[in-house]
Amino acid sequence: MTTYGVPLLVLAATGSAAWTGLAFALQWLPRIGAFTVAGTLVDRHGTSRVFRVASLARALLTLSVAAALTLVDVRTTTAAVTVLLLAAIIGVLTEFSYVAAETAGGQASRTARGDAHRVQSALITIDQTATLAGPAVAGLLIEHAGPAAMLSTLAAFSLLAAAFGPRHATAPDETGSPKRGLASGWATLRTLPALAWLVGGLVISNGAVALLQAAVPVIVITELDHSSADAGLIWSAAAVTSLLAVTASRRAIDRFGLWPVGAAAGTAVAGATLAVAQADTYRGYLLLIAVLMAGEGGLTVVLRTVRSHLIPADAFGSTLAVTVLLLLLPYPAAGLLVAALPAAQLGHTVTAAALLQAVGLVVAFARLRRLPLTPA
Repeated sequence: MTTYGVPLLVLAATGSAAWTGLAFALQWLPRIGAFTVAGTLVDRHGTSRVFRVASLARALLTLSVAAALTLVDVRTTTAAVTVLLLAAIIGVLTEFSYVAAETAGGQASRTARGDAHRVQSALITIDQTATLAGPAVAGLLIEHAGPAAMLSTLAAFSLLAAAFGPRHATAPDETGSPKRGLASGWATLRTLPALAWLVGGLVISNGAVALLQAAVPVIVITELDHSSADAGLIWSAAAVTSLLAVTASRRAIDRFGLWPVGAAAGTAVAGATLAVAQADTYRGYLLLIAVLMAGEGGLTVVLRTVRSHLIPADAFGSTLAVTVLLLLLPYPAAGLLVAALPAAQLGHTVTAAALLQAVGLVVAFARLRRLPLTPA
């Protein structure tokens, strides 16, 4: 709801592609800046406490903004600026809860050893189940009940997360140190060529995916003349195929191995993005983005499994920080690009990003075929 709902709120308030792209960027830029701080706090206080505090803070913030929006006209500059500030602060809070969840997932994967891909598949299924409902709910609420109702619902989910999250204090990893920073993680990543090539290919791929996430609300609403609910439905429908792909990837890895499954998922992603760039109907966007996100689900299983296999326990936090930081960088860049470009040019930009994505994934998996899944 946060990722897709806040840009839809800005679009509803302003009707502007530039403001919508700026909102998308403002959700991601603070996450990059907050990442190392979040990692240190998780190391110091444990995953459960950080997750619960971040969820509670997000609930209080969104309730405050929901109340404020009931007092002003949603189509005013004041409302738009308020939502933009909300996007920036929620971006930081979401990063804290994300780092806490990822750290817990890494601990579970290391415990599972050879079944790490099964653990990661289960975790991704949880994520994708939420993604299935979130965008559609956000779009429907904005369309039929208004922005304040959408924000109040988001606050309710955040309160539920804080209330039902694990109550035990998860201890920090004694093998790591909060003093380990990005330089240490970067040095570790350079000693793991398989992970480095995979992350490099996915950074390029994320550039195209991020551009689509930032541009699709503008294209669907302004170019295709559909509603906010229809824009949210695209990503909810895509989550269904992503869920199926995550389950299929787990079984396929058992049978065919990690790299063949990753190459197949990368092919689906690149092909779908190229096709989306040429789509000119709502149904075309709906179907092709579903295929795209199915491939993304497979690539996510591969990435998380490789991380759990290759990153040594004493450098896990710092190396995880570097890999996630690299993978997040395309998102604020995509939002700024959408803000700067005329809406009519978005299709050509997506085409260029799709071609670059295809080249990046082909080169990455061509190298990965010859690399063992063992630390250097």
